[in-house]
Amino acid sequence: MIRILCGIFVVMALSGCYYGPYPYGYPAPAPGPSAYDRSWNAAVGAIRDQGVNVTREDRTTGTIEGQRGGLTVNARVVTQADGRVRVEFNTGGNLNEDPGLSDRVSRSYDARMGR
Repeated sequence: MIRILCGIFVVMALSGCYYGPYPYGYPAPAPGPSAYDRSWNAAVGAIRDQGVNVTREDRTTGTIEGQRGGLTVNARVVTQADGRVRVEFNTGGNLNEDPGLSDRVSRSYDARMGR
């Protein structure tokens, strides 16, 4: 008889713990930056990381221009037909001032993109 009463007590105690499913949906997570925005910000940051003064930014055309001394650095950020984003860096001017600048900008971009 005691076992039956204990069993009934346990069943009653456990049945009071069930609350059912949450009646409301969970909010959607906030969307992160688009691939283009992420690439754009990384390109501008990479150029600035190397001490280049950004002189012009035009997000609509995807063009970034910068200058340091006799060197110019240009970047293009383009969304391709398949949705991927392509970033190109070009360095011009007196390349003897800093022959490794182009490589450092590219490495800085990769680091900012988590590569």
